[in-house]
Amino acid sequence: MLRASSIAFDYSLDIDAVVNPLVPTGVPGGNLLLRLVDAVLADTEPLADVHAAIIDELGPEALVDAASVLGNFEMMNRVAEASGIPIPAQSIDRDRVLIDQLDIGRFIKY
Repeated sequence: MLRASSIAFDYSLDIDAVVNPLVPTGVPGGNLLLRLVDAVLADTEPLADVHAAIIDELGPEALVDAASVLGNFEMMNRVAEASGIPIPAQSIDRDRVLIDQLDIGRFIKY
């Protein structure tokens, strides 16, 4: 979805930013939104600090939108994992370059 939206809005997305916070995402506010994800999922910094930064840079509506998207993705992942939904082989084949680039193949259960 991130790749598709970056194409739709003509952003030069650098997917390496997902695993390296020193790399600019190429998306306005993208690195700040990655900080939010890291703060929520990995407890890397106080949420209040990230919330304040998002409000200052992107506005309060952006914080609500980002929190909604983050919550929805987290919910979908938990439901899929809890119900044992496997990742289809064609999805793995289609996204092999991205899987290797982000080194996330270790999370795939065959």
